Amino acid sequence: MTRVRAVGLLPLASTGPSGFEMAINLPNQITLGRLVLATILFVCLAQYDHGQSSLRMLDWAAALFIVAALTDMLDGYLARRQNQVTSFGRVLDPFVDKVLVCGSFLFLCAPGFVDDATGRNVSDVSAWMVVLIIGRELLVTSLRGFSEAQGDSFGANVFGKAKMMVQSITIPVILIFQAHPDGVFASPKVRWIQPALVWLTVIVTTASMGSYLLRARNILSELSRPTDRDKKP
Repeated sequence: MTRVRAVGLLPLASTGPSGFEMAINLPNQITLGRLVLATILFVCLAQYDHGQSSLRMLDWAAALFIVAALTDMLDGYLARRQNQVTSFGRVLDPFVDKVLVCGSFLFLCAPGFVDDATGRNVSDVSAWMVVLIIGRELLVTSLRGFSEAQGDSFGANVFGKAKMMVQSITIPVILIFQAHPDGVFASPKVRWIQPALVWLTVIVTTASMGSYLLRARNILSELSRPTDRDKKP
């Protein structure tokens, strides 16, 4: 008689002496979920063509962004409340935030939001603004990485938090305004809100970058650093 060996599912984690255990806690799962939402959002924005696509797509995009932004507050709250702050989460959370925000602004200044009749970008977001936003993120990330490698804390300050809040408000407001070109959103008394928020984003982003540069003045003022060859044996 032929003996058949049952094959079970491979365990997701091993707890043996020579094994390893890999488990993702709830806050980090929510952060990864935000990355999935950002991907779906980008698919929607990539398909949008001003004057051709359904405006309902922008309503969905705005809803996706708002949900994703809310999960940013939720995962941080749960990580602190449940004492589940991890090194992986400290790296993943700001990374996903930057992907969500920078990616959204990139699509808002893309040809999909350009009015073919006037050649104007209806989102009021210019390419140089996006360069400024992305440049700020790259600069602060580099300064934070270098500073923390030296053992110094480089957490977000009030300007950084204000920057994230303003950006998180500006993006869905633009999407909602473009999804509803008629009615109350077409009124001159309301229409000014969109460009005002865009310029407020530029101002707050610039102020945030300046505050971090000032905070890292010791790093920036460093003239040289001894190398291994310069050290005496």
